[in-house]
Amino acid sequence: MVDHCTRHTRRAWLFLSVWSLCALALGWAAPAWSQQPQLNLPRVQLQAGLHLISAQVASTPQQRSIGLMWRQEMAPNEGMLFVFESAQRQCFWMQNTFIPLTAAFLDEDGTIVNLADMQPLSTESHCSDKPVRFVLEMHQGWFERRGIIPGQQLRSELFSRR
Repeated sequence: MVDHCTRHTRRAWLFLSVWSLCALALGWAAPAWSQQPQLNLPRVQLQAGLHLISAQVASTPQQRSIGLMWRQEMAPNEGMLFVFESAQRQCFWMQNTFIPLTAAFLDEDGTIVNLADMQPLSTESHCSDKPVRFVLEMHQGWFERRGIIPGQQLRSELFSRR
């Protein structure tokens, strides 16, 4: 005879096992709390006036959804460039992101549409003023300290030429 607790424990394990298999089959990602920082994405060099940026490139939906989450530090001229398939209004937030950032929303040709300072661990949305294809996240204040403002164009082989 199996006691009452053992039956419930087996049912719970069976439920969790079936749920886990379904989650894997549907391609659901692991819970956000189990994610690790993305440190090995491809890189691209960007030029902002006289300043060079080493940017990790987040180009897949999964890479973009993780972004700079879980990072504890980042080099002074390092950032992350989010690349989207087509120009759309983009909104970013800082859930699970520990570094204060400024997002530069960029046109197809690398022109800065608008800048948004974002606070760590916040779910407040920061959106592009119009459809954009790229978003570059840098340390908060990086653009301001260098006098880089909306309307200026960043250079990269990823951006189309005017």
